[in-house]
Amino acid sequence: MKESLIVYNYLGAADWVVFFVILALTFGAAFYGHWLKTRTAGGQSSGGVLEYMLMGRKLTLPMFVATLSATWYGGIFGVNEITHNYGIYNFITQGVFWYAAYIIFALFIVKKISKHNSVTLPELAGTMFGPRSAKTAAFFTFFYILPVAYVLSVGIFLNLLFGMSVLKGMMLGGLFTCMYSAWGGFRAVVFSEIVQFVTMCAAVLIVLLFSLHAFGGYHFLRANLPAGHFSLTGGNTFLNTIIWGFIALATLVDPSFYQRVFAADSTKTARNGVLICTLVWICFDICTTAGALYARALLPNAVPAHAYFLYSVQLLPAGLKGFFAAGILALILSTVDSFTFIAANTVSYDFLRHKFKNVVTVNRLAMFGVAALSIVLALLMNGSFKTIWLTLGSYMSACLLIPLLYGYVRPGRISDGVFTFSAITSAAAMTVWSATAAYHFELDGFYIGLLTSIIILTVSLWKKR
Repeated sequence: MKESLIVYNYLGAADWVVFFVILALTFGAAFYGHWLKTRTAGGQSSGGVLEYMLMGRKLTLPMFVATLSATWYGGIFGVNEITHNYGIYNFITQGVFWYAAYIIFALFIVKKISKHNSVTLPELAGTMFGPRSAKTAAFFTFFYILPVAYVLSVGIFLNLLFGMSVLKGMMLGGLFTCMYSAWGGFRAVVFSEIVQFVTMCAAVLIVLLFSLHAFGGYHFLRANLPAGHFSLTGGNTFLNTIIWGFIALATLVDPSFYQRVFAADSTKTARNGVLICTLVWICFDICTTAGALYARALLPNAVPAHAYFLYSVQLLPAGLKGFFAAGILALILSTVDSFTFIAANTVSYDFLRHKFKNVVTVNRLAMFGVAALSIVLALLMNGSFKTIWLTLGSYMSACLLIPLLYGYVRPGRISDGVFTFSAITSAAAMTVWSATAAYHFELDGFYIGLLTSIIILTVSLWKKR
């Protein structure tokens, strides 16, 4: 197999037909969602905002599973990069740790947040702690949910498919996503993600089945991969491995999870939906990790982030190449649209709803600003998925996780001022520690931020007692 190529040269007429049919179905589903919205929305009243942002809280179980499952996998190139470099370490750090967090969220968090009649996570924080906490949570939510890694993924995809520059690919993908998301709101996002969910699951399963048929299973991989690729740590230190476990706990304060819970038609739908999604994600991770291992075995010198995609389009027959390409695009777009939409909600609803009456219009405009900022940050972080995920994920987990969880367990014990001071001070401590890394021992800033949060809250609660 070839180590590098422009995928365009490997797709025939049948592949392009399949690819564009699925793209048209995605856009058609978004249009259908928009059409339904125009039949049910209440203009620009509060009811209209609720319909636009949460589908009128009528998200049923099948739609819940499809939209949440699809939303969570836009960083396919980053996950493949980790597998290519470190083997099954990817399944531990990007899978097992997260499954534990999903189950905790479903069994212990869903019920607690469902009882609040909130629209966004920051609004929930404001209800629990106070107005300053709402603004603080909104600030962290905005930067956490920016689709930086996923806009970058679109750029890489279009670069591999057509040979265009990654920057042009990011701009084109961001523009396309903003157009259908801003147009139809959350209902359009959900309906488009139903198509994307089916396509992406089928695509990665097909690659695994063809790989098993062509090359065999475990014994082939064992014979053609470095021994370290079967190590749980992949050659990384314990602290560098376990940090992913703490970052996975960001699920407990993840805005995309909260949005789906707030939109669900019942608490039972939300709880069961997250549990079903966990099973879907386990199966999906098995397929992508195994597929990326085959790619590493057969294309050892390929660019790590690209290897799985290049391997798959050379492995599959005509027609299925186009289907797989559509599946990868569906993976990415399903996350870009959701994250862009939630970030725009944060701007329009949590920051500006008291200044502008037409929240929906502000939201639509904000989406394009979110996409532009995400592209800039992707360039500033040198296109490194690991840097993007660790940076944006670390701050959210370290600064908001402990106070929010304590607010669920012991409501009313943390004041508005303490929540805000804890979050800001933790972020400052992380930033200073990371900026002075050359002058002290090696320890990720995440641990410093988390420790700072714990100390501040412990001292505050001790003083109250």
